[in-house]
Amino acid sequence: MKASTRVIWTVSVLMLAAVSEAIFPLPFLPFLPGFNNRFQDNGAVKAGKPQPAAPVGGKGGRKRGSGMEAQTNWGGKWELFLENSGVSGMHAVLMPVINKVQYYDATIWRISKIKLPPGVPCHVVNAKTNKIDCWAHSVLIDANNGAIKPLALSTDTWCSSGGLTINGTLVSTGGYGGGANTARYLASCDKCVWEEYPQALAAKRWYSTQATLPDGKFFVIGGRDALNYEYIPEEGQNNRKLYDSLLLRQTDDPEENNLYPFVWLNTDGNLFIFANNRSILLSPKTNAVIKEFPQLPGGARNYPGSGSSALLPIQLYVKNPKVIPAEVLVCGGSKQDAYYRAGKKTFEPALQDCARIRINSAKPRWKTEMMPTPRVMSDTVILPNGDILLVNGAKRGCSGWGYGKDPAFSPILYKPRAQHGKRFTELKASTIPRMYHSTAIILPDGKVLVGGSNTNDGYKYNVEFPTELRVEKFSPPYLDPALANMRPKIVATGTPKQIRFGQFFNVKVDLNQKGATKDNLKVTMLAPAFTTHSISMNMRMLILGVANVKPAGAGYDIQAVAPPNGNIAPPGYYLIFAVHKGVPSTGEWIQIV
Repeated sequence: MKASTRVIWTVSVLMLAAVSEAIFPLPFLPFLPGFNNRFQDNGAVKAGKPQPAAPVGGKGGRKRGSGMEAQTNWGGKWELFLENSGVSGMHAVLMPVINKVQYYDATIWRISKIKLPPGVPCHVVNAKTNKIDCWAHSVLIDANNGAIKPLALSTDTWCSSGGLTINGTLVSTGGYGGGANTARYLASCDKCVWEEYPQALAAKRWYSTQATLPDGKFFVIGGRDALNYEYIPEEGQNNRKLYDSLLLRQTDDPEENNLYPFVWLNTDGNLFIFANNRSILLSPKTNAVIKEFPQLPGGARNYPGSGSSALLPIQLYVKNPKVIPAEVLVCGGSKQDAYYRAGKKTFEPALQDCARIRINSAKPRWKTEMMPTPRVMSDTVILPNGDILLVNGAKRGCSGWGYGKDPAFSPILYKPRAQHGKRFTELKASTIPRMYHSTAIILPDGKVLVGGSNTNDGYKYNVEFPTELRVEKFSPPYLDPALANMRPKIVATGTPKQIRFGQFFNVKVDLNQKGATKDNLKVTMLAPAFTTHSISMNMRMLILGVANVKPAGAGYDIQAVAPPNGNIAPPGYYLIFAVHKGVPSTGEWIQIV
């Protein structure tokens, strides 16, 4: 009798854990075998049917944890933020603390829509002929009021990479021609200017990817004719040491298709690197390949195939397992020969699949499902509540001058913790095509800043897809006005500005809602991404462990736990959000030191 009772109890718990995979934050896993894998692997790649557009909320809402997620059928809202951004937003990053967005394009075009300010010397293009360029190619845009400050750049940033240091300084690497070996530095302050070091890198980096390491330093890989990687030296120093990349050599094809590889810092401190259709785990300490992952079939995912990718939000607890699960998402892209065909004016349908893989699993496998529509050149944005937004891009073709057709006007909301087959929702469409050279980044208020789009070699307006200088803001469904009373507000004076690894700390929120608990009131931390060419470098979200939630004044005190180490969250600036039933607060800056 006792044996049969144990069997029934075990089967019941296993069934409940399996059912709860999509709708609960895995509360049963610490008690079950295989906790370190987080999810049960499903074996071979499986493809689902395309999913139709669906309401954002469902009847009765959707459970996340043991609290109900706020209901809404609101498909989002578009608003025109700027008529003229000055430069086309080929590259974008939110600068910490000052809440200003850095946009820059390519100095090779020698023209933009904004001049350098008086007193700022023009860039000398050719010393022999004394040809000068007095246009700005970099601007700081105030994310709140749209005020624009032009900045001077000398080295060419066309198709470059970037990331933020521990202190919030933007480090931009590579570019075209004389800018390809350059490292550039722009500190996060209103009066800061670019500092440029044209010989800092050992290899020319054009279409390369920059990744933040656990100690806050940088790794940069790839680029046209650069099948290798290196480590970025300290400011003012030059690197001379290169490491060969067998992955890039093996994935290089006639169309390349392995430029701007996807690079994500795994929770074990190693680097997940995806190029074309293959991926590895690389140790930045030994430069050894730790693991090779199964190939992702279907086509090319990196430039010019240009799918997009994200490291899915990392779930943390008050007490974490030895191996913290990590999962990578890769969406869309192009057929292997799409670039060749587009050059012949044949624009193939983009890929429609979205695949995810548990990179710390003992037997990692790609699990695939279909988006509502095909997509190439889209931008992937992690939202403050842990959902994913896919925005911009095209339904046919690939990256390149005029190589994309049929704009994808409607963003797609992807809920990574929803049930398989019910993760996608098509949202309200924009009216502005956002094709090649578009960008999208999250803002502290939870809106998404969407800009750029230039399918032309230069600033051109009498063409099918003109150089785009308008900038929009998109409000995701959680900003439905009907949910405003559910939105918490972080009390800045009750929340620290700096934290240390593993530290317990309090986040004080105003929230006029009864019954908030640690099941429905969460704390997330989001690292700002450097975004260009459909790749969001260093975008990272942590869902923090919450030890306690207790009523306090007009709201609640949340006792949260900082990430345990730099493998999980490299030191630096993050936006911290309080999220009540899926509705996030405005973010506040916090620094892990």
